[in-house]
Amino acid sequence: MEVSLYQQIYNLEERLLQPEIRGSREEISVLLADDFVEFGVSGRIFDKLQVVEELPHSAAVPMIIEDFQVKVLAPGAVLATYRAVKTSESREEMRNSLRSSIWKFIDGRWQMVFHQGTRTMEYCK
Repeated sequence: MEVSLYQQIYNLEERLLQPEIRGSREEISVLLADDFVEFGVSGRIFDKLQVVEELPHSAAVPMIIEDFQVKVLAPGAVLATYRAVKTSESREEMRNSLRSSIWKFIDGRWQMVFHQGTRTMEYCK
């Protein structure tokens, strides 16, 4: 059974949230395109090299994907949007950020070329 485009992109986004993937330079390098750019939640701008070098040293924060959507922008290019919910032991401390990623089908696989995270003031109830 062929996996839908929606499920393929969802799986890739979910992989990038997993601590074992975030801690692996090799895995990150495969998932990000060479010309990757990120506008981070912090307001900083990152390129692929910065993410590959810095992400493995960042603390892993458990996150859940909600409201996931995929829109085809052109053949071989899609936009993924979702809400990332940072979970904690206390539900009162759960925070949201809005995420968007552009994925391109490059050399036989999907790679992320752009990502943006925007922190929201909204807390989960």
